Amino acid sequence: MTDKTNTKVLLVDDEPNILVALEFLVKKEGYQVFKAENGEQALLAMAAHLPEIVVLDVMMPGMDGFEVARKIRAEAQYDKSQIIFLTAKGTQEDRFKGYATGGEVYITKPFDNDDLINTINEVVEFG
Repeated sequence: MTDKTNTKVLLVDDEPNILVALEFLVKKEGYQVFKAENGEQALLAMAAHLPEIVVLDVMMPGMDGFEVARKIRAEAQYDKSQIIFLTAKGTQEDRFKGYATGGEVYITKPFDNDDLINTINEVVEFG
C-alpha cells in the first residue's frame, strides 16, 4: 500500500471553483496537493514539485492540456508522473488525443467524486 502523504498530486484547471473542489477531495484522501490555473503554471509546478499524479484539464487559455501533456512527456525527469485528463472534451477524437499525448486515464466532466478518487488511488497503486 502506497503512503499517500508522500504522494504529490498536481491539479491543473482554469476554473477556480473546480480547483477548490478538487483540492478538498484530494487532500481529504491524504495526498499532498499542488495547484495550477494554466499550462505555464503547471509546467513550473512540475519542475518545483515533481508530482506523481497530474490531474489535467484540456480547455485552458494559452497552452491547452494536450500541449502541457506533450511537454511533460518530453522531459525525462517526469517519467514517473502519471497524467489523468479531467475535461469536458469527451469525443472519441479528444480521448484519442489525450492518450496519444501521454495520458494514462481520460475522465470527462461532469465526473463522480468517488470515481475520480478511486482512479487516482488506482493510478498511484498500480501505475
